[in-house]
Amino acid sequence: MDIEIRNLEKAYMGGTISGVVHAVKKASLKIPSNTIFGIIGKSGAGKSTLVRLISLLEKPDSGEILYNGERVDSLNGKDLIARRRRIGMIFQNFNLFSSRNAEQNVAYPLEIIGMPKKEIEKRTKELLELVGLGDRAKSPISKLSGGQKQRVAIARALANNPDILFCDEATSALDPQTTISILKLIKEIQKKMNLTVVMITHQMEVVKEACTHVAVVNDGEIVEQGLIEDIFFKPKHYVTKDFIKHL
Repeated sequence: MDIEIRNLEKAYMGGTISGVVHAVKKASLKIPSNTIFGIIGKSGAGKSTLVRLISLLEKPDSGEILYNGERVDSLNGKDLIARRRRIGMIFQNFNLFSSRNAEQNVAYPLEIIGMPKKEIEKRTKELLELVGLGDRAKSPISKLSGGQKQRVAIARALANNPDILFCDEATSALDPQTTISILKLIKEIQKKMNLTVVMITHQMEVVKEACTHVAVVNDGEIVEQGLIEDIFFKPKHYVTKDFIKHL
């Protein structure tokens, strides 16, 4: 699934003199199908807002979002819900239900769409095996490590067979060794499922480890984008140079 955004704009009422915060400004970007694409920026740069727009969690004030050449930013009602169900999301703080064990967390999105119980059990088992937690299905979330919790979250994000997977600071709460193992898992899953993966991060080492393409966001604008090797060896913007300098 390739993604294209054209001249996206998003503003909120805020604490500025004008009373308006321009979180995303005239953003245009192409994310090739079947790649791991990094969106990097410092805190407050606008990357999270940008991803909320691309993933259809919010609507832009203006501009267009296209999936495989078809506009999706104008979807509403049942069409919007159906499209969102084919998008997987992984978050920094896992967003798991503490009252449910591992397999029950993975089963949740399947329960919502009314999948029969036997099929849910089969699919849940497959997904936990895929993320290396086949033996932890009955484990309470409180008994799992941070890395294991993120693996459960990944399994849940894959439950509805998405064609796009968004990872919003998915490794920020993990130690370096666990981060490497999670990135390796995401790369393996991307190849197996032919997913388009979009990774949002403030860590250039994550981009370097996992991504083939990257866009750099600063003050609501996409200031640089391209192949990883081009950005690393020929950075143009001072923000990009600063990220690379601190690797």
